[in-house]
Amino acid sequence: MGIKTFRPYTPSRRNMTVSTYDEITKKSPEKSLLETKKKNAGRNSYGRITVRHQGGGNRQKYRIIDYKRRKDNMVAEVIGIEYDPNRTSNIALIQYEDGERTYILAPLGLKDGDKVISGENVDIKPGNCLPIENIPVGTLIHNIELNPGQGGKMVKAAGGEAQLMAKEGEYAHVRLPSGEMRLVRSKCRATIGTIGNTDHSNVKLGKAGRKRHMGIRPTVRGSVMNPVDHPHGGGEGRAPVGHSGPLTPWGKPALGYKTRKKNNRTDKYIVKRRK
Repeated sequence: MGIKTFRPYTPSRRNMTVSTYDEITKKSPEKSLLETKKKNAGRNSYGRITVRHQGGGNRQKYRIIDYKRRKDNMVAEVIGIEYDPNRTSNIALIQYEDGERTYILAPLGLKDGDKVISGENVDIKPGNCLPIENIPVGTLIHNIELNPGQGGKMVKAAGGEAQLMAKEGEYAHVRLPSGEMRLVRSKCRATIGTIGNTDHSNVKLGKAGRKRHMGIRPTVRGSVMNPVDHPHGGGEGRAPVGHSGPLTPWGKPALGYKTRKKNNRTDKYIVKRRK
């Protein structure tokens, strides 16, 4: 998918790029697979803001994605590739032989009219879903389960791909996009291929309004606040942070601070940490 630039007739247009949406072949969503999506502007059930800088944005409907792919040995045809406002990747509408329609994450190269299938022993081609124990070593995969039958949990963003590095007994070694090497049960399922919309990370928003359309409100720098509001605040003119490193508004380290639980029960599945 390409990137479109604009003639710089305003400062924001100069820095703005958008996707050309070459992969998109279907404009309107499947109504039977839509759900309402309620906004809470970062507030919890008490009405207190627990996540800052959220609110507004364009109205959206949630698309129900089939992450489990449990309809085995039944061929499905790709009807269209659609845009999904809830995620960075595109989605594909597929129809099974019995007439049922579902959405799946659209892998790179999947086109209208292509056939996809899930099962124990299916072909190794983009969009097909099968257990990791039946996938050849070195294959690029996405939408990986953590527990058999749970549905895909890992590698679901645009351009994401993991690589099956080795298989050893009950577990397989999978290299994730972050560089982390992780053990995954061989019985877990994964989908073949790289997720499409690979140019998503190259898009430049160009203006504040596009961020507002996404439901993200402005962020005020701590250095322009008063000391009572932020650890970086106060001082005459532009003052340095005044600490060994930048802090959050609540005084916790902001950069490089590890938040993962010590002695996490899933540590044993991590063979090598991410880069």
